[in-house]
Amino acid sequence: MSTPNLEKPDAPSKRASIPLTSARLPRFAPQLIGAIGVGVAAFCHVVLGWPVVGSVIVGGLVFLLALPAWSLAVEGRRAAVDRLMTGLIWTSFVIAMVPLVSLIWTVIRKGAPVVNSEFLTYSLFATAPDQPPGIYHAIMGTLIITIGATIISVPIGVLSAIYLVEYGKGNRLARTVTFLVDVMTGIPSIVAGLFAFALFTLIFGSGFQAGIGGSVALSLLMIPIVVRATEEMLRLVPNDLREAAYALGTPKWRTIMKVVIPTTIGGIITGITLAIARVIGETAPLLLIAGLASKTNTNPFDGAMTTLPVQIYSFNSRQETLDLAWGAALVLIVIVLALNLVARIFGKFFAPKTGN
Repeated sequence: MSTPNLEKPDAPSKRASIPLTSARLPRFAPQLIGAIGVGVAAFCHVVLGWPVVGSVIVGGLVFLLALPAWSLAVEGRRAAVDRLMTGLIWTSFVIAMVPLVSLIWTVIRKGAPVVNSEFLTYSLFATAPDQPPGIYHAIMGTLIITIGATIISVPIGVLSAIYLVEYGKGNRLARTVTFLVDVMTGIPSIVAGLFAFALFTLIFGSGFQAGIGGSVALSLLMIPIVVRATEEMLRLVPNDLREAAYALGTPKWRTIMKVVIPTTIGGIITGITLAIARVIGETAPLLLIAGLASKTNTNPFDGAMTTLPVQIYSFNSRQETLDLAWGAALVLIVIVLALNLVARIFGKFFAPKTGN
């Protein structure tokens, strides 16, 4: 009787283990490469005598190329591309911030010594021999003309956007309005000034200058921005909200007023603020229709009215008043910043409250 062939079972083959984590650069790798880039830039500037801009560019290129190359050798192609794109995004951000920071720093450095209580509370119309020059008349003119342009532009722009989104879908009139808004977005500011100048000249005769004319000219520049901003915000409202209101028997106009507008009020206010910031620094149209005056005029319907951009232009035309131009520019920047802060506060206050 044959005995069965008892053989030892084959030992399980050893499979190659797959690591769950891949090699990574140390956390301080970006800081290390950044320090090397700073060192290269300092070497090029101090030792080689290169200009500051050229040295900074070389140091930035070292950082952008060295970190992805190191990552390619250790982490692989995917991580290297990610680090390269991240570096390019940060570089673009820094390049965009450099002129902005430089501009703000220059205006503050040259304008801050001029700005004081007398500069803000006196006008150029001297009532005493020792009265210092001021820009109070220009500040009041800027606020009055800008408020007038806002009063004209906001109702027209918001109502036009509501018509385009809620009532005029596929309508020929809506397509025409959209085309005209696109055309108005690109018109030069001097054209708006010429239109206002011609309009008020036909109505009141030649030589007419008043703040209301400046408001009309600026409103032509504001309306397209308000329409576009409001239109885009209204399109973001989900149709489910509208349909839910219609299902409850709510009329369309009431749905717009109680559902659509409150949902988008924050974005609408932001668009209005952008429109105001766009026109508050205009000079050419206001030179034509609003004029230049040294006295404080608070009546937008009678007499010339000076704004800060026009006054800055006047200060800059004479060498002895260049310091005053920098001070007025600083005040204008502060006004625009204050308007943006107020708009943010109002936008958060009127925005719909969401629960957790």
